[in-house]
Amino acid sequence: MKNKLFLLALTMLALASPIFAQGTENAGGAESYHKAAAYLAMGIASGLCGLGQGRATASAAEAMARNPGAVAAIRVALILGLVLIESLALYTLVITFIAR
Repeated sequence: MKNKLFLLALTMLALASPIFAQGTENAGGAESYHKAAAYLAMGIASGLCGLGQGRATASAAEAMARNPGAVAAIRVALILGLVLIESLALYTLVITFIAR
């Protein structure tokens, strides 16, 4: 398990290195690190939002299959939950644009 986690971290670092390779007017400044952190945060937020939405949808489908009489209430709760989950990615996107 520790080897897999180490390899995952090493792969993520290797894939993130091209972010720092772009030349800018202020090369080597703190601004490039702010951009990289903002892009990394957007990637993490989008990935976790996708996982959360998948789990919420799967749970709602299972709940609807178990109790067909509560489909309307489950659908409303599902849509509200998906909206709140997606708002995390949208807020992170706004922060990413502000950090640029």
